[in-house]
Amino acid sequence: MNPNTAKETYLDAMGAAEKGLAGAPSWLRELRRSGAARFAEAGFPTTRDEAWKYTDVTPIVQAGFQSVAKGANGVDPARLDGFWFENLPSHRLVFVNGHYSEKLSTPGAWPEGVTVMSLAEALRDQAHRIEPYLGRCVPEKAHGFAALNTALFADGAFIHLGRGARLTWPIHLLYVTTGAGEPLLSQPRNLVVAEEDSQAVLIENYVAIGESVYFTNALTEVVVGPHALIEHYRLQEEGAQAFHIGGLHAHLDRDGRFTAHGIDLGGRLVRNDLRSVLDAEGAECQMNGLYVLGGRQHVDNHTHIDHAKPRGTSREFYKGVLDGRSRAVFHGRVIVRPDAQHTDAQQVNNNLLLSRDAEADTKPQLEIYADDVKCAHGATVGQLDPDALFYLRSRAVDETAARDLLTYAFARDVLSRLRLEPVRSQLERHLAAKLRVAALPQTQEVF
Repeated sequence: MNPNTAKETYLDAMGAAEKGLAGAPSWLRELRRSGAARFAEAGFPTTRDEAWKYTDVTPIVQAGFQSVAKGANGVDPARLDGFWFENLPSHRLVFVNGHYSEKLSTPGAWPEGVTVMSLAEALRDQAHRIEPYLGRCVPEKAHGFAALNTALFADGAFIHLGRGARLTWPIHLLYVTTGAGEPLLSQPRNLVVAEEDSQAVLIENYVAIGESVYFTNALTEVVVGPHALIEHYRLQEEGAQAFHIGGLHAHLDRDGRFTAHGIDLGGRLVRNDLRSVLDAEGAECQMNGLYVLGGRQHVDNHTHIDHAKPRGTSREFYKGVLDGRSRAVFHGRVIVRPDAQHTDAQQVNNNLLLSRDAEADTKPQLEIYADDVKCAHGATVGQLDPDALFYLRSRAVDETAARDLLTYAFARDVLSRLRLEPVRSQLERHLAAKLRVAALPQTQEVF
């Protein structure tokens, strides 16, 4: 399917969807129309667009994905056991092919002041609570995939934390894609609103049952109120033939704290856009990312931190391990506005190439328009340290094991920043398996 045909197909789907919104609130109809108008204007990004220079989405356009994925019944709950984290009590919400499954979910009881439900249900029954927030964090000139999600999203999670509400257990959103006979598109949309002095941990987890070609186009908005705290985990372990476009957009109020951990271990072509606006004094944002690639995998991380007000703090720490003919892209942009004096911003991106055919393109970027700030950035692309290899070899560690251990230690540096120990431990096992590292307990004393 050529780009023009694909674009027209989606525009037709948007037109059909609009006819089904006759009974919806006027603000929701307008939001959908604005998404459709933006998609009609922008279309699919191409490598001629600077922000997509190294990421060619032609395979997504040509695949002819269905515009609306339907939920799948008959998923055995036992198939999901391996996706939950051991020894981690959590509120579990399951979405199959982008649609909430009440049968597979075990949310448990919510404390006073906390509302968590399917976004589709919330739009039907509590639309007035969503209107002030939905679509407000996404830039007006967002790229075509974000506009596509706005125009056609079907379901997702709505999380509202009232003033002073604090969740003891994390919320685990599990997005499962099942094998299908036709190219499948799911477009989850999540909205998280944390009012003053509230806090919660959210795990957004993307997995697959079976191998198939499918496309996940996800978008999450997070509103962090004064003195509120949100810790967000995005764990992407899609199928080997999957395409994943994700957006995470946060708005922080006075002394609000937002931490985003992004782990990419799966997918064929992945693009993540993360944007945080520190829109009041004392706001703090931290972004940690790890991508481990092999074969012909492609992962593109674009981050954007906007220091709009004084005394904001941001930290970015991204690492990548690339093998085979894989490719990674990192573009981190930090803006310090003229009024954002006393900003403290640091950004680091390190890449480890395990093969001669792997490629990493990194571009850390600072735009500073204030004069009383403390900002720094840096990036590296390189191979394993020969001195470290020699050190391990001199202690009777064979070359293959030495390389595996050094690679594992490089990547684990990001996982060590994950506060939830059960999540960290399980991801360390997944990382060790992906890097083919064996017998770790027996080799730890080498360091």
